[in-house]
Amino acid sequence: MSTIIILLVLFAAVLGPSAVIASIGFSTIKALGRNPSAAPKIFLGMLIMLIFAEAISIITLLIVFQLFGK
Repeated sequence: MSTIIILLVLFAAVLGPSAVIASIGFSTIKALGRNPSAAPKIFLGMLIMLIFAEAISIITLLIVFQLFGK
């Protein structure tokens, strides 16, 4: 039973940031399609959002490993 809980928590920890990254990519392409001249500003915002999404993912995985590690 404990293994199933660990797998579900890890699945949620990976799926959440993956959905955020997909949403960021979709929004970036949509914004670049509307205004290509704003590419540097869009790129900077996208980069910052991706860094925060990855940081949340890494912190979540570290917390899960700390809680369920042996």
